[in-house]
Amino acid sequence: MKLQHIFNASAIALVSASMFIACTDDVKVGDSFVEKAPGGTVTIDTVFNSAEYTRQFLTGIYGMQYYGLPFSNASGLPTSQNSYQGKLDGLTDCYQIHWNGTAIYNSYYSNTLSANNDALIGFTSDKVWEAVRQGYLLLENIDRVPDLSDEERASIAAQAKCLIAARYFDLFSVYGGLPIVDKAYTGTEGDYTNLKRASIEKTVNYMVGLLDEAIPHLRWAWDGNTTDTDAYNNTGRWTAAGARALKAKILLIAASPLYNANQPYFGGSTQAEQDSLVWYGNYDQQRWVRAEQACREFFAANGESDPTSLSLGTAGKFYQLNQATEKSADGYRQAYRMGYILQGSKEVIHSTRVATVYGSQGTYAWWNWVGIGRNSYCPTVEYMEMFPWSSGEPFVFGQEPTSALLNASNQRLNADGQIFYSPVIKVGRRTMAKYAIRDPRLYENAIVNGQQITLDWTTGKSSGDIYELWTGGNDAGQNIAKTTGEIVEQLTFKFSTGMGTIKYYLGEEYHRKYMHWVYLSYDEMLLMWAETLAQTGNIAGALNCVNRVRARVGLGNLEQYTPAVSSDKDLLIEEILRERACELGMSNNRYYDMIRYKRSDWMCKELHGLKITRLQNVMGEYVENYNPYLGTDKDNGVAEPDHFKYEKFTLQNRRRVMWDLDPNSNEVKKWFLFPLPVTELNKGYGIVQNPGW
Repeated sequence: MKLQHIFNASAIALVSASMFIACTDDVKVGDSFVEKAPGGTVTIDTVFNSAEYTRQFLTGIYGMQYYGLPFSNASGLPTSQNSYQGKLDGLTDCYQIHWNGTAIYNSYYSNTLSANNDALIGFTSDKVWEAVRQGYLLLENIDRVPDLSDEERASIAAQAKCLIAARYFDLFSVYGGLPIVDKAYTGTEGDYTNLKRASIEKTVNYMVGLLDEAIPHLRWAWDGNTTDTDAYNNTGRWTAAGARALKAKILLIAASPLYNANQPYFGGSTQAEQDSLVWYGNYDQQRWVRAEQACREFFAANGESDPTSLSLGTAGKFYQLNQATEKSADGYRQAYRMGYILQGSKEVIHSTRVATVYGSQGTYAWWNWVGIGRNSYCPTVEYMEMFPWSSGEPFVFGQEPTSALLNASNQRLNADGQIFYSPVIKVGRRTMAKYAIRDPRLYENAIVNGQQITLDWTTGKSSGDIYELWTGGNDAGQNIAKTTGEIVEQLTFKFSTGMGTIKYYLGEEYHRKYMHWVYLSYDEMLLMWAETLAQTGNIAGALNCVNRVRARVGLGNLEQYTPAVSSDKDLLIEEILRERACELGMSNNRYYDMIRYKRSDWMCKELHGLKITRLQNVMGEYVENYNPYLGTDKDNGVAEPDHFKYEKFTLQNRRRVMWDLDPNSNEVKKWFLFPLPVTELNKGYGIVQNPGW
């Protein structure tokens, strides 16, 4: 029996004496990982008889990593990169996608996905098994490669192990236990029943084992201390820091309630549950201890061993939070933005990229898709509400803050019914100043009403015209309108929820550059450590880790505004999950949090948009104004509008079927894990379907 996907998946798979045609490209990734040899063909002996060809072979495996920004619909790309599929974030309570060309809109929101469809991370269509196979081809042949130092040979092998472990993690996080492939199968061996799905425990230990083997042979970071360790040439290669961070993330998910529980999530009668493919079979507190220890080992290796003594200004051995140079909303926004977007940032532990440029010069790049509205992951009111006031006090819709809101000069501001910016300071009829009154991260994860459009890439200063997201405004127009008295959002527009996407959606400054996606980051590590510390009883350490993340954007300590977190572990964990959503937008982590904590209540929560109405003072009375500001008003020197009416409305286009279902029903709970494809089940080598599918 020949298995098309897992064991002979690569169209360019190398086996002894086999031949393949290789392309020649400037950037050798994916299927173009080796120079064309004389005669146009290359054998496995040729590839592994050359140090340069071997390095390029490794680069080809890097080209098959998970990339989290769907940017194309070209054939041959992984499912997750196809904009007609969609991002995991669109399944959470943070975003709603309105483009009816996506699988999210047609299969997920409608609750019609089946095992005949590719999931958003495809079990057989995301180049996972191709990467695993080529990783083992490299491992099995690395010792025969001449002209490699022992150090480089060990490093290449270690990088291959990280690549295999990472691709396993990508599936483990959304499918559960996986077949353990530990060599380069040819697809002609005959009997593969020994490669049935492994238990959660075996799958976790397999991934962690690969990373443990890799760590001693990898550099901690590409720190630029020598000519061969500069970040410019090596950013994106696996490091010991990346391997330790991935190990911690694997163990965090493994310790979470989805897999680590006394009862399986679907009732226990399915084969997948009975074979421990979708849970451990019991709850064990030591799994949280193991995850916390993995986090601790990362920070110790980074020169930061005690979570209770970490301070905002602590500079680790290499990795650290990017800090603001100015204590203002613009300064904090710039620190947050540059922390994740700059290649070589000391906040980015591991990143992935694709061989296309960013922006209009790159066909179907993320920037283009978002820019035309079709790929807009419109933030929901529920997401907007997660971000506190600029002081750090929790935001409650319709309530004024009780704490003082201050500007950079410690001058007191007021909200006066506004939820994004303070009322503008005017001189005569012109706008002189206004101040952001919410968590600076909000403006970096969502475009909101009144936000200035122009951002100086170097200084971070915002200026110029504003986004007019009120009904009739210059940007929103009729994205949201009343139909027979009911507020309804329109399809395929950037601001269909009254807010727009901005994370990774940057300006012209990033055109013609390779756009990376952050796979693992330092701020995520701090919040993972906070969670594992809370789960193992170290509340003080957990709070300190959370507060470091908050302080970077000028927010006060969490316990200052929610004192109960100092004694209530469950409340603290809930707040950590909220902080993760605010800090780690567009990174898949909200989706991971939803399923690993079995938050079917998030899945069934009715989501809302924001209907904004401009109010104009006419003879001392505020009346509704449905006209844009840009144009006549601005030309006549009228001050920027600063009074609005904000109304929540239930999203209708498209209404998710699960909003009307019982969160405790198996019809909902089956969505904790994706379905495995029927085509794999039918091959008879031991692929068992996940519960409910």
